[in-house]
Amino acid sequence: MKIYQSRSFEKRVKKFNKQEKNELDHEIKQIIQNPSIGSEKKGDLRGIFVHKFNLQNQLYLLAYRVVPEESLELIMLGPHENYYRDLKSYLKNQ
Repeated sequence: MKIYQSRSFEKRVKKFNKQEKNELDHEIKQIIQNPSIGSEKKGDLRGIFVHKFNLQNQLYLLAYRVVPEESLELIMLGPHENYYRDLKSYLKNQ
């Protein structure tokens, strides 16, 4: 399975320390094993899955979508505050 990262996702991960990156890798591996682990969104965000997990005692959300050619696109990562608003504006500007 190929994994693609959006620029937004890449920028956020760049700021993480080594331990946070290891925990994030573990969560991404879970998504690869079972792409339906996240909840699929409705309306404007149809086709986007969001996986929620704790990182350093804070709830993080990871938005991704499964591309038909056995690929996974990691779209956005961040804390819950204003997450869906930022996700909608990011997808609109793509």
